Amino acid sequence: MGCVFTCYGQFGGVHAMESETNGNISSQLHLNNRINANDRVDTYGFEKPEGYESYEEMMAQYVAVLTRQSVKWSKLLQGKVHVENNLKVKRYVRKGVPNEYRAQIWMAASGAQEHLEKNPGTTTLCWCPVLVDMHRTFPENVQFRKSSEPCLQKALYNVLLAYGHHNQVVGYCQGMNFIAGYLIIITKDEEKSFWLMDALLGRILPDYYSPAMLGLKTDQEVLGELVRVKAPAVWQTMVQHNVMWTLVVSQWFICLYIDVLPVETVLRIWDCLFYEGSKILFRVALTLIRHHQAEILQARSMVEVCECFKLITQGAFTYDCHTFMQEIFREPGSLSMATITKLRETYRERIVAEETRLCP
Repeated sequence: MGCVFTCYGQFGGVHAMESETNGNISSQLHLNNRINANDRVDTYGFEKPEGYESYEEMMAQYVAVLTRQSVKWSKLLQGKVHVENNLKVKRYVRKGVPNEYRAQIWMAASGAQEHLEKNPGTTTLCWCPVLVDMHRTFPENVQFRKSSEPCLQKALYNVLLAYGHHNQVVGYCQGMNFIAGYLIIITKDEEKSFWLMDALLGRILPDYYSPAMLGLKTDQEVLGELVRVKAPAVWQTMVQHNVMWTLVVSQWFICLYIDVLPVETVLRIWDCLFYEGSKILFRVALTLIRHHQAEILQARSMVEVCECFKLITQGAFTYDCHTFMQEIFREPGSLSMATITKLRETYRERIVAEETRLCP
C-alpha cells in the first residue's frame, strides 16, 4: 500500500527531508562548513570527547583504513543498490562500511530497501508524546540545534511520528529517539530512516520496545548465561553482590550502544548489526566484560560493580574502533546464532512464566 510520506504536527506543513535538503543545498553546505570548521565537532556533528587530541591521532590513522575500504566497496558495488549475502561481503562489513555507502548497505542488508520499494511512503497524524523527548535528543550535536539549517529535529519528529503510526503496538518509548537520530544523521533521508527503524524494531530486535519489553529482558538474561560460560569469575561476582544484569547493561541494549560507546565505534557495530543481526550486541558486551574482567573482579559492592560497568565503556580500547571491532570477533570466541536462539527460547519462557505467576 503506497502513499505520500507526510507528517503534520508541531512543525506544520509537510516535511520531506530529502527534497528539503536538495532544495536548500547552500544551507546544507553551510552546515557542513560549520562542522568542518569546528575543531571540537566530529564528522557527524557531535562534540569530540575529552582528550580529543588522542581521538584525532586515532582518526588520522583510521582515515587510511577508510580510504582502502572505500576503494574495495566501490569495486564491489559497481553502482548496484543491493548487496549479496556471502562471506566476502560479511568480511567487508566487519572491516567497516565507508560513510558514503553506509546508508545504502544498511538499507539493503536489513531488508529496509525492499520494504521501501513495496511501500513508498507512510501517512501520519499529529502525535504529542514524541515532543517530550525532542529537545533531549543529542543537544550537544550541532545538527539538532534549532539554529541549524536544516535542523534535524524536524526530521526526527517526522520519523518517530511515522513509526508510531505504523507500529501502534509499540508506539513510542524512550530510547527510540536516539536510534532514529543516528539513522537520520547517516541517511539524511526521513523515509530511509523510517524503514531502517522498521527493520531494527520489527525484525532484528523484535519486542525490545514493546510495552512489556520482553525481547530486551530476555537478551539481558541471555547475556548473563553467556557470561557464566565465557567469564565465570565475573558471573560469580555478579551473584555475590546480587547485581541484576538489567542494572548494568539495559542502556547498552536498549540504545544499541549509543551514548555508551564512541560514535565511530557505534556505527561500526551497526554495520554488523544490520548485516549479521543481533548476535553482534552480545559480542560487544562479552568483549567489554572479558577485556575488563580484572577491574570488575575488584568491585566490593553492588555500587562498585555498577560504576565499573560504566567505566569499562570508556578509554582508548573503545575509541580505536578498528582494533575494537577486530577484538569483538576474537575475544568472545565462538558464538553461533543457533546458541543465541536456543538461549532466548529458554529465558523467554522463564520470564513469561515468572511474570504470569506474579500477575496472574
